[in-house]
Amino acid sequence: MILSAQPDMTVAGEAGDGAEALRLLREVRVDVVVMDIRMPVLDGVAATAELSTWVDGPRVLVLTTFDTDEDAFAALRAGASGFLLKNAPPADLLAAIRVVAGGDAVVAPRVTRSLLDRYVVPGEPPRPPVGRDVRLDLLTDRERQVLLLVAEGLSNAEIGDRLRVAETTVKTHVGRILTKLGLRDRVQAVVLAYETGLVRPAC
Repeated sequence: MILSAQPDMTVAGEAGDGAEALRLLREVRVDVVVMDIRMPVLDGVAATAELSTWVDGPRVLVLTTFDTDEDAFAALRAGASGFLLKNAPPADLLAAIRVVAGGDAVVAPRVTRSLLDRYVVPGEPPRPPVGRDVRLDLLTDRERQVLLLVAEGLSNAEIGDRLRVAETTVKTHVGRILTKLGLRDRVQAVVLAYETGLVRPAC
């Protein structure tokens, strides 16, 4: 009801599980899929992974709760463009859908905090990275600097203020970073930065 009431949104369909969603999406073209994690038959992570293989497939916004971060990160790695808590206010949901539809990603500070919690346990040494990614060698020094700030959860405007450059310049850098690394959006860039050890926060 909330989505249908928006003048710039149309609800193309609803599905009760991931398998049904994939069947529906083969028949109906959409821009954004709001995907639940916990579903019968085929869960949201598997459905998102399948959608990420489609040419010009829809972008995915995952719904999760505080205690399902592990699943949420699996969905991000599978190709989701962000995630939102189920108890988020309607205005936040609408804003997130518009951001994802516009080609960007939802990378809130909570996402970054959860990444820190995932890779760094207080009192223990940081988890080892999954391995060095040679694609990082393609980045210029400035692009690497921008990637580090993206991994902190900063917006383009905030990165521009930090580096004292125009927001449009930051957007250009981010676009080049995603192209060089073969990533869909900022969320996957954040995950890559942590998984490869580019970002190694202190305990």
